[in-house]
Amino acid sequence: MTDFDAMDVTARMKAPDAVHLLGTDEFGRDVLSRTLHGASTSIGLGIAATAFAFAIGVPLGLLGGYMRGRLDDAIMRTVDILVSIPPVMLGLLILASTSPGVWKAALAVGIIYIPILIRLSRSVALSLAQEEFILAARTRGEGLGWILFREILPNALPPLVVETSLRISFAILLGAVFSFLGLGTQPPSSDWGLMIAEARPYLEQAPWIALAPGVALCVTVISINLVGEGLRQFLDVRSQPGA
Repeated sequence: MTDFDAMDVTARMKAPDAVHLLGTDEFGRDVLSRTLHGASTSIGLGIAATAFAFAIGVPLGLLGGYMRGRLDDAIMRTVDILVSIPPVMLGLLILASTSPGVWKAALAVGIIYIPILIRLSRSVALSLAQEEFILAARTRGEGLGWILFREILPNALPPLVVETSLRISFAILLGAVFSFLGLGTQPPSSDWGLMIAEARPYLEQAPWIALAPGVALCVTVISINLVGEGLRQFLDVRSQPGA
């Protein structure tokens, strides 16, 4: 298997064979190599975007749900504004204000998902704020950080873990959309969305160029969703009395 960016003009748009298992693209680059390299870019973007959203959204949601008052109102008004904008449009607005790039696309996807994690973590904090173990922590004189991250967060992790696992798949898909539109990964790097975009003019002559990244994207998104759904069912069973 050759490097993902190695060109061979004598092997342009070759059909799959023993040398190039998934064929070659318009520059003679090995489609399998580019698809595998694109996996690291696309999946890395999804994980980075979700981790960024988790790191920002969860503390803000816990803080607003526990503290309430004006701080909670300010956080939730900002959330309402962000969720009122369609996700793709919000991402386009963010990326239009800067130059294209894979990590800028990851930042845009992360900003899109921050309000979702704020809402989820806030709802958990609201439901736990008056529980006995929280009141006991206050009585002991524990600080705000201790209560949020040592008392509330562990109890909020099950729904947050499930939501985060599902968000990774959507982040991968959204990142591919931005790359397809030319706002994410830039040539000569490889990304599933970028590969599909580059293959558009050659769909009739060499459909395998778009087929490989398209199938990889679909299989990855569906697989992560199935894992997230299985995790949700497992945690639901664990949370039932007598389980």
